Amino acid sequence: MTSRRINLVEERLTASIIGSFFDVYNYFGFGLLESVYANALAADLRAKGHKVDREVRVPVFYKGEQIGWQRIDQLVDDKVIVETKASVKLLPTDEPQLRTYLNATKLEIGLLLHFGPTPKFYRFIVSNDMRHLR
Repeated sequence: MTSRRINLVEERLTASIIGSFFDVYNYFGFGLLESVYANALAADLRAKGHKVDREVRVPVFYKGEQIGWQRIDQLVDDKVIVETKASVKLLPTDEPQLRTYLNATKLEIGLLLHFGPTPKFYRFIVSNDMRHLR
């Protein structure tokens, strides 16, 4: 059996974000407000040299035309949307929320970081090469 290495979009950047996610989770554990985790994550990423913007207003596009604005939790290095959740379990709307942010912007990758009883992360990719097919 041979193993193939899959190249991920923004692999180093997402690895850094995910590493910071686990650093923050291991430091605090479960039970804090989402905003506390998001602030700690931003501080950790900035300490690693990343640009982190919170509550970012991003343009929303419909068929190539900018039609409005949306706020996202965090934007790291102007490339990755980071959505943080600190609930016991994710809601059915949490994953679609991040997918919609990606679909509505020209950003290609998002991470949903769940600071729940067990830490979990989810990676979503919407390639700009495929957007013209919609």
